[in-house]
Amino acid sequence: MPLQGRAASAPKGPKFVLYSASTVGSDVLPPLEDVKGFNVVNLAFLQYDGAHDQAQNWAKLPVSQRQKLKEEYNDAGIALLVAAFGEEDLPASAGHDPIATAESMAQFVQSNQLDGIDVDFEELKLMQSNAGAAETWVSSFTQALRTHLPKGQYIVTHAPVGPWFEPKFCPGGGYLTVHKKVGDLIDWYNIQFYNQSPSPGYEDCNTLVRSAGGSSVFEIRASGIPAEKIIIGKPGNVQDTTNGGFMEPAALATCVSQAVAGGWDGGLMVYQYPRGNATWLSEVKEDSFSE
Repeated sequence: MPLQGRAASAPKGPKFVLYSASTVGSDVLPPLEDVKGFNVVNLAFLQYDGAHDQAQNWAKLPVSQRQKLKEEYNDAGIALLVAAFGEEDLPASAGHDPIATAESMAQFVQSNQLDGIDVDFEELKLMQSNAGAAETWVSSFTQALRTHLPKGQYIVTHAPVGPWFEPKFCPGGGYLTVHKKVGDLIDWYNIQFYNQSPSPGYEDCNTLVRSAGGSSVFEIRASGIPAEKIIIGKPGNVQDTTNGGFMEPAALATCVSQAVAGGWDGGLMVYQYPRGNATWLSEVKEDSFSE
């Protein structure tokens, strides 16, 4: 049975999401002063074979310590999620059943006092080589998750790469297809606007906000994804990206300001702590988002 103390629903308004994958210390969670301004922290990663890194560290804490930390975070307006899969876990290609995998991961969320799960599905080759296979798997997985983690009681987000929203980039439709199938079950998308160098790059305001062959913020919105579900995700430092996409906070702030001026206010995601922190968020937000 899940323990008490879950956040009842997703944060209202813009989402400010921080990933924590590297070990922080005995308390596992970053100090609250380091994450001021964020309203979601994703502990990475829960994979098919079990919890790793910060997800594992959290699960290993004594229940009483988890309860205390969870209450402190929730009282500060921060929801705690676990991030599933990541680039090293390829559940669809490995032939794992999406229903059974979802049931197991939902149980992890409930047993470890978490507010929900972020689906960081990164089957890049499958998405581009086998029309519909990845889309079908991740959609079935999401439907099964929601059976056990009801909307309004738990948060379910996804973290797709930007190009998956580009029409015709994936033969099966990519995340435009996923959104049509299960978008109503997904609270928002932590879109990874990085690791896509040299094209479209997302390292300037044009490709990030306006024109990237269909995968910029405004183009994704034009394809039918609600603006409030489009979260701009960026690495906190060049150390946190393997193939481009990093922008200095001041430069990114300029792009964010342009996006807000154009009617977008979804929010920001950064990978990962400690390079992504309260200082990074404050610099990128500047005056773009009202408090």
